[in-house]
Amino acid sequence: MPASESPTGPATIIPDPVTGEHEKNYSSEKHAVDMENVRGTETQYSLDKVGFQWIKSPAKHTSFKDEDEMKKEYYPESVDLIKKVTGASKVVIFDHSNSFRRNNPQTRPPVTQAHVDQTTKASIARVHRHIPADEVPALLKKRFQIINVWRPIQVPALEWPLALCDYRSVDVENDTLPVALVFPDREGETLEVKYNPNHKWKYLRGMTPEEAVIFKCFDSVQDGSVAVFAAHTAFEDPSTPADAPVRQSIELRALVFYD
Repeated sequence: MPASESPTGPATIIPDPVTGEHEKNYSSEKHAVDMENVRGTETQYSLDKVGFQWIKSPAKHTSFKDEDEMKKEYYPESVDLIKKVTGASKVVIFDHSNSFRRNNPQTRPPVTQAHVDQTTKASIARVHRHIPADEVPALLKKRFQIINVWRPIQVPALEWPLALCDYRSVDVENDTLPVALVFPDREGETLEVKYNPNHKWKYLRGMTPEEAVIFKCFDSVQDGSVAVFAAHTAFEDPSTPADAPVRQSIELRALVFYD
């Protein structure tokens, strides 16, 4: 459901910390969008070329309900994975989210709003928020990124799969809408994505826990030589079997730095 209308003033979302509902001052429209299943040709897609990359990399840590255990075990192996794929010298995971709907399938499904997690402004703010102040100036002088790692948990992701948009098909100036996220203690900023029939959406049908997708939310290199971000969204796949298991997934968000 790409964002399709702009507000008269600055676009704003105010999340309710209790209910999880969002109050926003703009509206959206649903659009039927072609989603290409790239199973069999997924190796053609790379981070710098399109903004995302699928990899075969089974996680050593497979229990994701214990937060402390996950941070102790899954975070470090994911840092190593990001470094291996990107060649980065420093990776700092600052956030994660998981989807566990097994015990209550009637809860709301994943959000179907095409988006990018951070704007340039928000990405720089993340560095200041999560990195020691004395390290920030030197790190910001070089290339840095925000990269997410998403993978299914326990069962293949047939229900509400994750789709990503080829960066080369996005008109950044006209297709994106900066939106302020207003929390009680801080303000972030995300990019909502407007509908454009030229967008090229891709997904890997039936992703397994042995597979992951790594995608950019920000890249400080913005000279046209590389993809800067990958808009993404969950979507309702009409080919999903009626008896498909409820989707479970884990997503990490990381600051990625280079020498």
